[in-house]
Amino acid sequence: MKKLLSVFLLFVSSICATHPSIILEEFIFINPPFAACHASTLTEAQKGEILCSWFAGTEEGAEDVKIWIARKNKKEWSLPVVVAEEERPCWNPVLYTMPAGDILLFYKAGAHPQVWSGFVKRSLDGGNTWLNSFDLPAGVIGPVKNRPLLLDSGVLLCGSSTESWRRWGCWIDITSDSGVTWRKSSPINIDTQLFGIIQPALVFSKGKIRLLARSHQIGYICTAESSDNGLTWGLASPTNLPNPNSAIDAINLADGRILLVYNHSKENRYPLNIALSSNGGKTWDMRLILETESGEFSYPCVIQTKDKLIHISYTWNRKNIKHVVLDPTLL
Repeated sequence: MKKLLSVFLLFVSSICATHPSIILEEFIFINPPFAACHASTLTEAQKGEILCSWFAGTEEGAEDVKIWIARKNKKEWSLPVVVAEEERPCWNPVLYTMPAGDILLFYKAGAHPQVWSGFVKRSLDGGNTWLNSFDLPAGVIGPVKNRPLLLDSGVLLCGSSTESWRRWGCWIDITSDSGVTWRKSSPINIDTQLFGIIQPALVFSKGKIRLLARSHQIGYICTAESSDNGLTWGLASPTNLPNPNSAIDAINLADGRILLVYNHSKENRYPLNIALSSNGGKTWDMRLILETESGEFSYPCVIQTKDKLIHISYTWNRKNIKHVVLDPTLL
């Protein structure tokens, strides 16, 4: 019965997708071996296959929460399997394919975000097998939610953040050797605000680097800029795009535009929207609504593959991970 319900819901979602840019909508799995899932991440392997990872278990923060992964060939997704687990609950995996083809899997573990430790695993064969994980240095968790930004120098800028009881803030964890050694940028926060911003997405913006971040109590996506390759940052300020204290993601498209996936709401993790910017992220034009019904459609991840198509994954009511493929020429 659960399988039939999942297929029916996917069918309903598919027929409701009327925008011409939508090529495909699908769930990553059916009848999963866990009760709840969240925080997916995508990357393209060298042979064009898509990898998707997420955390899942009884519920967020439960002791049985592990990092899972699935692979899509040209036809279908593989069954999900555990790719990482620790003695504490796991959180927020981030996949990233390096130019040489090796794939990094960053993730966190700990009872709650205030006590996270960072880990990274590496695959040398396109995600088929993985080397043992190793701990990141104390105080470094790597990319907290969104994939790193690769500079021409080979340096990875990893948007990171902290969630203390009184003040949230971002910084950039910086590595020039694929996660072996690290340094940190200056902190990035909202002036005079308690709580603040977390989970930054990084994009190139007219010769600078722009940060777009989730906010707490502010009600809007916030942005900041760096003019020195992510080492120092100005204060963050609110954009005119709402944010319900939920994750976002953004990417530089091959055509020069920036694409943002976010919840266009101050209160709810619905609807789930796509906005585009043609001026480096200074202003935004909302182009597409991926989910219109009430529910939780959150924590999006977006990549553009070698064929120029856009792939998006996101949490679907904590019961599944949804995968959407778009043609950017029709957005």
